[in-house]
Amino acid sequence: MKSIHWLGGICIATALSGCASTGEDSNPQDPWEGFNRGVYQFNDTLDRYALKPVAQGYDTVTPDPVQDGVGNFFSNLGEIRTVFNSILQWQWGNAGVASGRFVVNTILGVGGVLDPATRMGLNENEEDFGQTLGAWGVDSGPYLVLPIFGPSTVRDASGLPVDAYTYPVTYVEDDKWRYGLTFLRFVDLRAGLLDQEALIQGDRYSFIRDAYLQRRQFEVTNGAAGKDPFASGGFGDDFEYSEDDFAE
Repeated sequence: MKSIHWLGGICIATALSGCASTGEDSNPQDPWEGFNRGVYQFNDTLDRYALKPVAQGYDTVTPDPVQDGVGNFFSNLGEIRTVFNSILQWQWGNAGVASGRFVVNTILGVGGVLDPATRMGLNENEEDFGQTLGAWGVDSGPYLVLPIFGPSTVRDASGLPVDAYTYPVTYVEDDKWRYGLTFLRFVDLRAGLLDQEALIQGDRYSFIRDAYLQRRQFEVTNGAAGKDPFASGGFGDDFEYSEDDFAE
């Protein structure tokens, strides 16, 4: 299952950007817009000449079932983070579901490549440390575009180290394997966004910023802030993100 968070993070989310228009659509949550647009352009250039071409090649030569398996594998690793943060937020029900998903998909799903847990009614509901800080009452702070990692806020950026330490790939001792797995994950995530770029309208920087902020507010409040902007009838049924992608 491929859920893509802005997470991240990612250069993946910013990779959606393409070329930003010169017009600016100011947002009170974005007081550092000049700086952020500069970082955005850096990330976009990196994507255009490096990540996107690789993702296009990967998407061309890799069958959809294999891509689904890769996405499932990395998503399954993220369940550990969800368990950890669900406990910190006192969401014991979701902690139990995430634990069940990890056990079922790891054992019955061939190490997480398959997703039998969803078919059993154990639906994914990801949690990360940025959401935990929000649940604890920490304000999001200004919008912030990070080099490589992409859209974030001061609060979400401060949660990245904790997210990294609750992601199993961080503990792979062999550098080649750790970097290889990380690279594969980002390429797979970017490939999953290739068909979504047409959803972006107008000033792409502003679109991505506002979409990220709306999505994060929805996630932090567990839906209390209103309708999920990325659910059916929103920006698109498949336009989803997951904080796993901010991990490294």
